[in-house]
Amino acid sequence: MGEVCEINPKNESLSNLFIYIDLESVANGRLLKEDYIYKDEAPSRAQRVLVRNDILFQMVRPYQKNNLFFDKEGEYVASTGYAQIRTNQNSQFIFQHLHNQKFVDKVIERCTGTSYPAINSTDLGNIQIHYPNLGEQQKIASFLSLIDERITTQNKIIEQLETLIKGLCQELFNEKKNSSWSKHYLKDIIIERKELNKASYSVHSVSVSKGVINQIEYLGRAFASKDTSNYNVVHYGDIVYTKSPTGEFPYGIIKQSFIKEMVAVSPLYGVYKPKSFYLANILHYYFSNPVNTNNYLHSLIQKGAKNTINITNQNFLNKEIYLPSDENQIKTISLLLNSIAQKSSTEQGVLNKLIQQKKFLLQNLFV
Repeated sequence: MGEVCEINPKNESLSNLFIYIDLESVANGRLLKEDYIYKDEAPSRAQRVLVRNDILFQMVRPYQKNNLFFDKEGEYVASTGYAQIRTNQNSQFIFQHLHNQKFVDKVIERCTGTSYPAINSTDLGNIQIHYPNLGEQQKIASFLSLIDERITTQNKIIEQLETLIKGLCQELFNEKKNSSWSKHYLKDIIIERKELNKASYSVHSVSVSKGVINQIEYLGRAFASKDTSNYNVVHYGDIVYTKSPTGEFPYGIIKQSFIKEMVAVSPLYGVYKPKSFYLANILHYYFSNPVNTNNYLHSLIQKGAKNTINITNQNFLNKEIYLPSDENQIKTISLLLNSIAQKSSTEQGVLNKLIQQKKFLLQNLFV
């Protein structure tokens, strides 16, 4: 690297005002924020004065691959947490080369430290790389850059769809704005599951946060039929909540992708079946609004012995909620939000394929 790249070139003095790029400013090759800072207020790590076509390589925890190809004009200064790289080869080609896993593995071998493994500029310069002539470099770099642009566009599409869902939920499930909606009690629209099935089921632990079931973890054992009175079988669309939360309102809807086998959860969780598929979706999106989840959390908590927190089944079922009284309106809202969510899921699938394609090319285009 040191023979074809100048690593941390001698810099000019800092301007009085510039945009500072620290290690939190870059993710997946994208500059996430551009905040101006005065020289007198800048941290001591603000030392890398950037010029167009410079490469920033993340020296700390390089396995994250949060590197940046700098293609902007203006006053920009980067943290010394990056190696600043200039090359007499094609700079885009070198930038792509830095993301080849084989190269990253060589970097990691030379890192020191445990919590924050890092490589120094000398060791980085001593890593051997292979490269073709400038014409081939240009072809490879251009092709991979096009995929990067497509990935960036795909990320923006997904972000816009997620923003749309969030905005719609905030508008739809705002009790002050939708005063025409009817007050319901949860006990009128959901049914507690009490299944005493004689079969043996896999025992799982459920992780819930911000209205989403994040994980159903297999605990590696099955319980006998005599234990079924204490466990509930979970189905697609069920509501699951933790009765003794430690943080945010522990509510979520079971998604179909989690139900690959018959699953049962312990009595530490409440399990409820909404009276219709559309109600299940409405409740899911209702609790996607942080205002609603926070209100529920504070109104449901009961302090137990030694300040433990308990949410009883009775308190949960007697909680009020405002929803459309018209079933067709519930169906319409459910289908609308689901269609946007499905679109987001489809676009995420496209993004995953693009990322896999890029990974494959990096593995095969670089020696």
